[in-house]
Amino acid sequence: MSVAHDTVAGMTSINERFVHETTAEYGVPGPVAQEFMARLRPCLYLAPHNEVPPSRREDVRSAARTGGLPALPDGVDWPERRAPLVLSVDCAALPRDILDIELPADGHPLIFAEIEYPPESSVVLHIPAGARIAERAATYELNGETMQIRVYEPRTLYPVPGLTLDSDWQGGPQTRAFLDGDGDEEALDRFEEAVLDAAFGGHRPGVCVQIGGVSNPWDMAPDEGDLVLFAEMARQAIDYNVFTMNLIVGTRENFAAGEYVGLRYEQQC
Repeated sequence: MSVAHDTVAGMTSINERFVHETTAEYGVPGPVAQEFMARLRPCLYLAPHNEVPPSRREDVRSAARTGGLPALPDGVDWPERRAPLVLSVDCAALPRDILDIELPADGHPLIFAEIEYPPESSVVLHIPAGARIAERAATYELNGETMQIRVYEPRTLYPVPGLTLDSDWQGGPQTRAFLDGDGDEEALDRFEEAVLDAAFGGHRPGVCVQIGGVSNPWDMAPDEGDLVLFAEMARQAIDYNVFTMNLIVGTRENFAAGEYVGLRYEQQC
């Protein structure tokens, strides 16, 4: 990704001068910083209000919710296998011109997924803006018995712009030469953390939901080739007692066209 004007990716308040000043602080050469900036991608963190940096709390607007019951249009019910609702996103409330994937300008993507191991199903529904909707109950009838669908505790989330970094960035030729010489790997890691924290406006949340950017998987990254990250839902962001990483990826064409049927869901634990 190129650097537009004086900002990294042209989408955050982190400017090139700041990055180079930070490289000097940690003893990182300029060519290494250029490789670093080339592997950055913008994201939106969805975090509870108390984890929004203080400098951004006054004007931040809620844009998502974990858990709760789904509000669905007439004629639409829980997805067939009745996976619980894990995330609802209000596209109109997301900051614009942040992400490098194209999401709808309005409407609500709803993510239904089994986040407890082993995963059984996942569905993403996009509810158009202005649709007549009503909340669905968490019970249904099966063979004469009343069945209960799991409902996770609803938590309101707020969007905070940030930057993510390709985990392979240190394999670049300049960076590799730096590390193979007398380069300090720990200083390089601290430099990386300092820049990414500054982009967030404070210390990044360890457990959160992330929209766009590069995934931070526990195993093999699913966002490779033509696939890019739509959402990453870390373990306890949904339920404090669940310890899985849940990732949804698709193509840029999927997102630009508002097509959520063919997205790929992956759970890691």
